[in-house]
Amino acid sequence: MRARLALQASGIALELRAIELKNKPAAMLQASPKGTVPVLVLLDGTVIEQSLDIMLWALRQSDPHGWLPQDSAQLQDALTSIASNDGPFKQALDRYKYPTRYALTDGIAQRDQGAQILRQWEQRLSQQPYLNGAAWGFLDAAIAPFVRQFAHTDKAWFAAQSWPHLQRWLAEFEASPAFASIMQKTPIWQP
Repeated sequence: MRARLALQASGIALELRAIELKNKPAAMLQASPKGTVPVLVLLDGTVIEQSLDIMLWALRQSDPHGWLPQDSAQLQDALTSIASNDGPFKQALDRYKYPTRYALTDGIAQRDQGAQILRQWEQRLSQQPYLNGAAWGFLDAAIAPFVRQFAHTDKAWFAAQSWPHLQRWLAEFEASPAFASIMQKTPIWQP
């Protein structure tokens, strides 16, 4: 989702190929033998396989909305926050959402670990409207899809938390035209 958000925001023309992960096309595996998504294949044959790398590449090509922080300290702050999301938060999210995959009885302890990071986002959002600052940007787009997954794992529990700023931020994301656009189903690509 975050790669698609950044590609959409950049306005770069591309061909989107939806694939079934249980039936990966040979062309995808040739481009990216690890067989995970997303995969971005550039016209010169360069392959970018990580969603964060795709975001950075796209926004460095074209950033009409000013998503990427121009100040190196602000960019480093965003990357540090994303590393926390992609490491400890994502690990807790996966175990909370799919406890049986990890031989857990339930994911409650992992939900609590993830909630500690969500409280940090709540604190940040109590001081500014977006994680990125005064306007939606790179950090928001990189984090929102994961917060959404966390919230949707147990909607009632998430709604009962005292996170008004985080809940407003997530609701705004889910109601945005950008979110609606990237969530449109694309026919499965056939070579």
